[in-house]
Amino acid sequence: MQDIEIAFQDQLQKNHCFGCGADNDQGLKIKSYWADDGTAVCRFTAKPHHCAGPTRYLNGGIMATLLDCHSICSAIALAYRTEGRAISEGESIAFVTGSMDIAYKQPVPIDSPVLLKAELESLSPRKTRVVCRLFSEDNLCAQADVLAVRVPDNW
Repeated sequence: MQDIEIAFQDQLQKNHCFGCGADNDQGLKIKSYWADDGTAVCRFTAKPHHCAGPTRYLNGGIMATLLDCHSICSAIALAYRTEGRAISEGESIAFVTGSMDIAYKQPVPIDSPVLLKAELESLSPRKTRVVCRLFSEDNLCAQADVLAVRVPDNW
């Protein structure tokens, strides 16, 4: 019998974030997983109401949310992995966005699924740097450099 991988977000407790919260019924509900090459990946299919001014393209704010949330959840998953624990096992680990620099390369067609790839560039006890790329139809559409900062569980 094959193990079924559970998304990072589905393992986090009490997450009501608009982008990544499994507990937010109105949110995007992204799902992130480890890829075989050590990167974290997320696939997302937009809905028509996620459009920009021209309805054929994905809204830039939604793109930013995808990049941000996938990066932060990937940093959380890496911290648990580094400590040798399953996500949400033992004391909770939380990160917030310390900074995020986004380069928008080209519009994303609203009717095409996107693929996000997060590479975890550096890790220290308090900060993790993540480079996250957003692709549509194999085209790089946006890239974010994210500094994830570890915060106490009660933040």
